[in-house]
Amino acid sequence: MFTNRQNLIFILLFFSFIISCADVDQKRIKEIDLSDSSNSIVDSTSAVNGVKLYVAVSAMISPQKTFSLYKEMIDYISEKLEIPIEFKQRKTYAEVNELLKGKKLDFAFICTGAYTEAKKAFPIELLAVPVVEGKPFYNAYIIVNKSTNINSFEALQGKSFAFTDPISKTGYSYVVSMLKEKNSTTEKFFSKTIYTYAHDYSIQAVTRNMVEGATIDGLVYEYLKHFEPEKVLDIRVIHKSKDFGIPPFVVQPGMDKKLKEKLKNIMLNMHNDNKGKRLLHKIMIEKFIAGDDLLYR
Repeated sequence: MFTNRQNLIFILLFFSFIISCADVDQKRIKEIDLSDSSNSIVDSTSAVNGVKLYVAVSAMISPQKTFSLYKEMIDYISEKLEIPIEFKQRKTYAEVNELLKGKKLDFAFICTGAYTEAKKAFPIELLAVPVVEGKPFYNAYIIVNKSTNINSFEALQGKSFAFTDPISKTGYSYVVSMLKEKNSTTEKFFSKTIYTYAHDYSIQAVTRNMVEGATIDGLVYEYLKHFEPEKVLDIRVIHKSKDFGIPPFVVQPGMDKKLKEKLKNIMLNMHNDNKGKRLLHKIMIEKFIAGDDLLYR
């Protein structure tokens, strides 16, 4: 039998292994996960007369949590459209963008950084954006463990740090821009950096002292603080960014115009429907509004 101490050591070693596996380059991730549709998580409904839509939700929270949170909403949209929807799950934001670029998705919920990258690379259309606490904006939070005496971003110099994804706005590029203003880089400023590929994984890495700091999506932090407060009990937010345009829902420009308009109307009116309002509440969204690219400039 293992002692409690041995169990704890085993758990910490296991978590270290998981984090180290995340510390790989983007190319390797694509080779592992972006192979074929067998990696999809499929809705229980079947296509009717061959008609089916495909959707992905970028894993801002762990992939499993993302699926459980958003599947009910996707099922709701499917029911309203009267068209089956297949849910495709991918690990990285770049993988979801690749699916959009290859027209293997009809619509998707992607992060802000992924949207701005997509706009540069291929045609994509803004469908709707969430409103949270009365505004279509969100922030990057820089976090540390409460047990440390780190109280500012500057105090993280020479420390280990977790990023979420190479094309995440709040989970990567915001900190890169901060360092650029200081004539520095991530390699020069931090002693070590890792990618966790989910904001809640970055929070776990800080909680368990696997890294000394992280940059995360403030929406994820606030969601956990509201619904699972035990997961952020040991976290201190030492910096909040300015407002950024919130992660949007996007659609293929070539989608049938009537179908696209119907999809958009369903989303914009979810908060007016009792079931839709309940589903939005579960993901801390008040409502959806029509998207405007001005939010992302």
